Amino acid sequence: MSAMDRTSLLPLVLNSTFNSTTPPPVRGTGNATARPFSVFDGCEMMVEGVLFDLAVQVFNVFLGLPANIMVLVILVRNRRESSTSDIFLFILAIMDAYFGIMVPINFFNLYLWKSKEGWQAIKFTYGVKDTSGPLFLSCICVDRFLAVLFPITFSRLKAHKYRIGCSVVVLGLTFSYATAKKIGGLPNFEKIFTGEILAAFALMVLCNVSILWALRRSRAGRDEMHPMKKKAFKMVLSITGIIVFNYLPPVALFPFQHYYTEDVFRCYVQPVGFSFVNISSSMQPLLYLSRLESIPCLRRLCPRKEAATPTPTPTVTTVATVSTPTDPPPS
Repeated sequence: MSAMDRTSLLPLVLNSTFNSTTPPPVRGTGNATARPFSVFDGCEMMVEGVLFDLAVQVFNVFLGLPANIMVLVILVRNRRESSTSDIFLFILAIMDAYFGIMVPINFFNLYLWKSKEGWQAIKFTYGVKDTSGPLFLSCICVDRFLAVLFPITFSRLKAHKYRIGCSVVVLGLTFSYATAKKIGGLPNFEKIFTGEILAAFALMVLCNVSILWALRRSRAGRDEMHPMKKKAFKMVLSITGIIVFNYLPPVALFPFQHYYTEDVFRCYVQPVGFSFVNISSSMQPLLYLSRLESIPCLRRLCPRKEAATPTPTPTVTTVATVSTPTDPPPS
């Protein structure tokens, strides 16, 4: 091929390479035609999906943040009677509380600061939320799966060191993913979350359906379920509700990314799908609190008020037995 032919083909090669791998210029990739930095990340003309996601996240500030703090207090107070899954619940509550704290900062950065460093911090928070929720819920499901279906294996792996080691691995994956999302510029990075959410969703559904089926089968022919199995049944049922409501929309939408244009997927489909994932920061602690027998504040944080009422009952019975003589006095 002559030098002239190669020169004529060069613009075609550059255009095809730019369209397939390079992000659009609006995202600030350093090209000559790149626009100034924007906190809307290229969705300045299609902000409805971003604003919908932020409106949903308001619940994480007013409901999720206090609920997660209450869950942390309850888990700390019940640490002597804790179950094996409480380690995962504790770390997950910390991550969800951290995500709720960052929501006001996101609002300030969108409309007041408009800082690139602030937007990178928000992207890191989104990365933490995208990974910590599915992975820690998967750990809880696997832990309950072993406890119900393989009790002998579960008894051998009941030590807390195994849960701590698993939590360290999950945190390492979470912060690695969040750092990569903060840096940006990685080709096909959205497919990492799609693969992760699909695998976690399949694992959680498989474990929970197996647990519910086993618990239901063990109850056949009996009037009541064992208290420990009943507690596990409620936990698994609530986690199943979280999985279906919060993770089914992105599982159903994100694999069909190629059917949308890049702008529509980034500005509409992704924010709406992520809004269901983000609201789990409120649903998860509220469902945990709803499984308790009474209101945690009255039962755990205010024990003195409950202990003051039953004290007079023993004194009444002792006075009644002493004040009735059985024999008449001697004459």
